[in-house]
Amino acid sequence: MKTIPVMSQVFKKMIHRYFYDEEATILAILIAASVVAFYFFGKILAPVLASFVFAYLLIPFSNRLIKLGIPYGLANVLVFLVFMGSLLFIILGIVPMVVRQTSNFAADAPKILQDVVAQLQLLPLNYPEYFNETIITHWSSYLNSNSVGETLVSWVVPIIQASFQSVPNILAVGVYVLIVPVLVFFIMKERRYLLEQLEWILPKRRSLLNKIGNEMNQQITNYISGKLLEIVIVGVVSYGVFSFLGLKYTALLAVIIGFSVLVPYVGAIAVTLPVATIALFQWGFGPEFMYAILAYGILQMLDGNVLVPLIFSEAVNLSATAIIVAVLFFGGLWGFWGVFFAIPLATLLKAIMNAWPTHPEETVEP
Repeated sequence: MKTIPVMSQVFKKMIHRYFYDEEATILAILIAASVVAFYFFGKILAPVLASFVFAYLLIPFSNRLIKLGIPYGLANVLVFLVFMGSLLFIILGIVPMVVRQTSNFAADAPKILQDVVAQLQLLPLNYPEYFNETIITHWSSYLNSNSVGETLVSWVVPIIQASFQSVPNILAVGVYVLIVPVLVFFIMKERRYLLEQLEWILPKRRSLLNKIGNEMNQQITNYISGKLLEIVIVGVVSYGVFSFLGLKYTALLAVIIGFSVLVPYVGAIAVTLPVATIALFQWGFGPEFMYAILAYGILQMLDGNVLVPLIFSEAVNLSATAIIVAVLFFGGLWGFWGVFFAIPLATLLKAIMNAWPTHPEETVEP
């Protein structure tokens, strides 16, 4: 059996090539430990991770105030108060409105389905040259079936039940609301001490870690802050446009459209269905329906071609395939946070691969 010795030699060469450097070995251990910790303790550590993310985004604003001559402690307090004001506005202003419209949508779901079917059945009569009556009848009968109604209910009802009837979920939200702001404040306040402890833990010789850290720091900051700004702008503009048009469930649609930017390409296409369904239920195939679809299309076009290039000062150098795969992979691992951080994590992996030291290939003599 020569297979085992051959495989052993292959692994030895791989280890010699990719792990000959001490820093590379330490980095590999850190990555493996982080993955294991996030996989097994991700839910427990979620408030801590969320706190570090918020503090990471707020610290640059605090540093700017300090450069303007404001004392260190006062700068942290001012930035933290703005953060708490924004958080309270979301919790007390936006969340109740979205929950209320979600409840109304769940109650109207059967009627929406019936009206959509009725509008579809009119298509062969109004536009016989474009729509086949047999196909429309088939789709109408499918939409009228109980399985579709049950599917819609299975999507919406658990959300409402989880919001109102699940005590553990309410407690979890309470933990986030109470613990995360406190952690954010103390992380901002003690950031110098935390950085000193981190430097003490890391090895003295860390040129590889510094190279990857410097490359990723600006990109991650730009991406997270830019993505949050994009969510707010797209959501607010969507709310204003649909309110002007008089479309129902405006707040619910605005939140869905805003968060759809977390999933590039796929999110914009997926949200088209609820927008078109609600517009069809409210107006039928009339001018108002076309205005709503046209407004949504223009909004997505401006987001992709104007807003994104303006917000993101440094483009993420990833292909569309890599982005979609990263969203599916990390989203499957960590849910919403995995989707939110999918692109930064994919960028980090790419930076590590590019910076990873490899042993020079030995010259093969002829």
